[in-house]
Amino acid sequence: MSADPGVIGTNDDASSCKRFAVDKGYWADPYISYLVQKSPSRKAPEINRGYYARVTSIQVILEKFLKMTKNNCQIISLGAGFDTLFWRLSDLGLAPKNFVEVDFEQVTTRKCHFIKSKKQLLSALSDEDADIMISQSELHSAKYHLVHANIANIGELEIKLTASGIDRSLPTLFLTECVLIYIEVEKTNKLLKWIADSFPTSFFLNYEQVNMTDAFGQVMIENLKARDCILSGVAACANTNTQMNRFLNNGWTGGDCIDMALVYKCLPQSDLQRIERIEMLDERELLDQLLSHYCLTWAYKDTLDLGLHTISIS
Repeated sequence: MSADPGVIGTNDDASSCKRFAVDKGYWADPYISYLVQKSPSRKAPEINRGYYARVTSIQVILEKFLKMTKNNCQIISLGAGFDTLFWRLSDLGLAPKNFVEVDFEQVTTRKCHFIKSKKQLLSALSDEDADIMISQSELHSAKYHLVHANIANIGELEIKLTASGIDRSLPTLFLTECVLIYIEVEKTNKLLKWIADSFPTSFFLNYEQVNMTDAFGQVMIENLKARDCILSGVAACANTNTQMNRFLNNGWTGGDCIDMALVYKCLPQSDLQRIERIEMLDERELLDQLLSHYCLTWAYKDTLDLGLHTISIS
């Protein structure tokens, strides 16, 4: 996985879509405006609902993990981009003991600049007992770390996580959103096995494309290829079984994978009714088609016997 401009550009696209949906009122995020400019173009209602389902479902799983561990845990976000998750969790009193974001240097340099220049972001990192150390492309504070690394290079990743004070004995949640699909399957397998071997109590949450072998999936592949985004790991996105099996075959105890069409139906009904009133859909079929080509996969290893197997979207 190289730092291709096309792949790095997907961060800007996703961030712009999230900013647009937040501005429309799909969910609250008081921090995204400090990192992402107002979107110059309108996004389709189907896209907005898709991002709502993505953000909300990840939040549901994360909160269950954090409450189960009583916040005595770590979150490591691989390919974090301009995500605001740390600040949103802090506002809810759900910040973990340590939160590490990893991305390419081009991305972390920009994010460091935004954090340094916005007191609303920087003040949340302050701690009486620890200084904030900021370089051009990395940031270290008591509870939050932003570092650059190629996550397919396990040696490099390990060095950066160690420098961020990661404690392998603590329950640790790894989060990826549309990241692994850009990494060769063999390298992803090695990464997943290293995590399973190195973190005895761990939970992996992955949001990503699925059902990519059908006609709609092939169109998605061609559209991304036209923007110089090569999906080197697309073979693992053939269906929910291939998504799940790469965890089960690399040291993870169990988990589940469900497409976002089903996840959408599992989200809190009162909030779904609220967001469905924001914009009308021309046709429901397009939303269902879009949701059925993304999935939420989670896997666990539970040496401490916390009950991680009970975490689900429902």
